[in-house]
Amino acid sequence: MFFRSFFDEKLAQYSYMVGCQRTGEAIIVDPAREITPYLETAKKEGFTISAVTETHIHADFVSGARQLATELGAKLYLSDEGDENWKYLYTDGLDVELVKEGSIFKVGNVKFEVLHTPGHTPESISFVLTDIGGGSDVPMGIFTGDFVFVGDIGRPDLLEKAAGVAGTSESGARQMFQSLNKFKELPDYLVVWPGHGAGSACGKSLGAVPISTVGYEKENNWALKHTDEEAFVAELLEDQPEPPRYFAMMKKVNKEGPTVLTGEEIPVIDDRKEMERLLEDENTILLDTRKASEFAEKHVLGALNLPYNKAFTNWAGWLVSYDAKYVVIGEVELFQEIQESLESIHLDGAIAYVPAEIVEQYSADETTGYSFITMEELEKVYAGEDYYVVDIRKATEWRDGHLPHAHHHMLGDLYESAGEIPKDKKVVVHCQSGTRSAIGTSLLQGLGFDVVNYAGGYAEWEREQKPVERG
Repeated sequence: MFFRSFFDEKLAQYSYMVGCQRTGEAIIVDPAREITPYLETAKKEGFTISAVTETHIHADFVSGARQLATELGAKLYLSDEGDENWKYLYTDGLDVELVKEGSIFKVGNVKFEVLHTPGHTPESISFVLTDIGGGSDVPMGIFTGDFVFVGDIGRPDLLEKAAGVAGTSESGARQMFQSLNKFKELPDYLVVWPGHGAGSACGKSLGAVPISTVGYEKENNWALKHTDEEAFVAELLEDQPEPPRYFAMMKKVNKEGPTVLTGEEIPVIDDRKEMERLLEDENTILLDTRKASEFAEKHVLGALNLPYNKAFTNWAGWLVSYDAKYVVIGEVELFQEIQESLESIHLDGAIAYVPAEIVEQYSADETTGYSFITMEELEKVYAGEDYYVVDIRKATEWRDGHLPHAHHHMLGDLYESAGEIPKDKKVVVHCQSGTRSAIGTSLLQGLGFDVVNYAGGYAEWEREQKPVERG
């Protein structure tokens, strides 16, 4: 048997290739939309990708299942669990087998047994893997998707918070409790291959280790230690982070079927006039992916700064409208990666890429920047009538401690809540340590606010034992 894992660090997402070396067939589990790594690996190792499967209708990234099935003619094994609201709608014309609890399918001499493991979502399934080609009928491991992670479990509140399905948080939590009881009955030696790692918003505290075992999770995963359902439900639902805004769109896209990518190239332009012509459309926005320090020094008026780093995809999903078109400023050698990151959450609206050097074509009068405020300066003015301090961290961070006189406007909701911020005051934006405040500062500046960035953030304020409020 051949086994290979793939990891997208910007989405903290795992996908897997399992191959039968006797027959030359391979299957992809929970594929990402960018399928090139699977194609390259299959070619290198001498496999034909004959099948694709996924553990559930994903909310945090675009599945590559449809892309692989369309390009390669691969057979899809998709969940038939859940009610009518959780059925795949893009299967016409494709080779699809719907599977449920107890279903078994094979790829060459590798066997997959389906377990229905609802809780994160109603249709969620897991796959127990057995290498029968290796002469064993003893299962090797389990693909858990967003059911069981290393040190954590999938959150059950996404349908209610992100997709607006009222009342599903508690019912999902109770389903999760029953699914975990089923998980506890599995052999301790089974390897656990999760769908996500640390950094994903699909749980509260996912571990950074890529694999685990059933036995290890029984001993160490907080959720598997619970025996009382009510206590479990209460702890599972407590302090779940805000789900990124794009999660609701991902559910719809992956249910109805993502757009099949055709490899169409997006033009790179280095002419200022051409860029400005594109930006005349009020539905087109300018995304500046340069480092925050470069943006702060000089940028084109109205640009939104989303530095291209590990958090890029998440904040693009929060802040970029799916109805918008966008022109992207950045480093030329990163354009392909940036495009793949945007497309990984179905942000397919890029119409042009512009080298970062274009900013130098503008005079000082045609550009702007923003200033920083030190902790000492902020300490003198933050309670003053002329200043309005904006804390853009998550709600749980705010409750754990915040600056006196600060106002909470979570970054992902900043466009919507900006109307509550007075324009006749100097706005001070901060987060924990400066990464999110750079984005927030650019956003508010683009909306016409007089804004400065307290880059030291709450971490510095607390470290220096300045006064804080809690709750």
